[in-house]
Amino acid sequence: MPPAIWQPPTLRQDDAEDSDRRATWLELFYDLVFVATISQLSHYLSGHLSWAGLLSFGLFFVPIWWCWVGATFYATRFDADGLFDRLFAFMEMVIVAAMAVHVHHGLGGGDIGFALCYAAFRGLLVLQYQIAGYYNPITEGLVRHYSVGFGLSVLLWLGSVFVPAPWRYVLWMAGLLIDLSTPLTAGRLVVQVPPSFTHVPERVGLFTIIVLGEAVIGVVRGLSNLDWTLAAETTAVLGLAIAFCLWWLYFDSVDGSPLQSMRAGKMGTALSWLYCHLPLTAGIAMAGVGLEHMIANGPTTPPEQAELWLFCSAIALVLSALAAIHWMTCTLGTPRFRRSLSTYRLGSALFAIALAILGTNLPSLGMVAWLMVACGIQVVFNLIKPRPVAKQPQA
Repeated sequence: MPPAIWQPPTLRQDDAEDSDRRATWLELFYDLVFVATISQLSHYLSGHLSWAGLLSFGLFFVPIWWCWVGATFYATRFDADGLFDRLFAFMEMVIVAAMAVHVHHGLGGGDIGFALCYAAFRGLLVLQYQIAGYYNPITEGLVRHYSVGFGLSVLLWLGSVFVPAPWRYVLWMAGLLIDLSTPLTAGRLVVQVPPSFTHVPERVGLFTIIVLGEAVIGVVRGLSNLDWTLAAETTAVLGLAIAFCLWWLYFDSVDGSPLQSMRAGKMGTALSWLYCHLPLTAGIAMAGVGLEHMIANGPTTPPEQAELWLFCSAIALVLSALAAIHWMTCTLGTPRFRRSLSTYRLGSALFAIALAILGTNLPSLGMVAWLMVACGIQVVFNLIKPRPVAKQPQA
């Protein structure tokens, strides 16, 4: 059925839903523009393997991820799939597509345009919250809180356009700090207007799939210009196996149990769980770039220092983020089991760093193989160690 011409934002809460929320077709289509943006960002990092390139990657990735999070949390509360909801989604997609164009040019040529795009996206989100607050008085406090925090960040990003580098990026980081801390201070306001505890984990998982797709693309890109020898094919298969292991480790245990603490206004655990997905997804995207270079170098050629450190540190970052996420996921089992699980994850992360330090003469095939072993051990641990029954989190 076609959407109504005007359907005001309606507060949606789990208790009032007939069934668990699921991603809509619009949300899945909406994600495609972020696929393109992450792809452009990965392509930029691939061509700029340096500290400056990594800094650019981080300064671009965090705002892109936060735009996606902001739109997701708004939609999980207020999306009514009306005509204006779809038009707002289209405008946001146009802005994110423009961000992808500016990301392609890096900080040297795309930073001003990127800042304007981010400010426009977040300003549009503030407008959506204002409209939703008008039609849903119960949300007035939360809307005001978000509008002040997010609005201040928008002003800093707009102001950064008139400031030369590197101070421009200082304003970016200040704006991001305000953005990320605003939900942390919402507390009791979220108790009245919580997000969907079934919809958010699914949406977060879908973004994780997006960056895992970049890891797969990295393998294909790396192999595309090589002769199809047995060693090259083995390296590619092991690279895909690493991506598969990371998928397994995340989706075998993902749930939204840490979000349940929002019901009591305890934002620390809930948002720590959410924010751990930032290094997780950034690390997966970086690992995809690292895999591309490992394979493209040829299986018998040792990688350069920059390639080696990017790949190993990316895997270490992902495993460390998984350790934190699994520690907070109380439905995984008892605290002792979760502590053991997290310790194994951190142990493999340390192994990846040690490999970067000690394995400078290892060929690409050996490097990929050893990191596949590190990730594969985590999967084996999940299979052979049964999960003890854990108490369900209190609402």
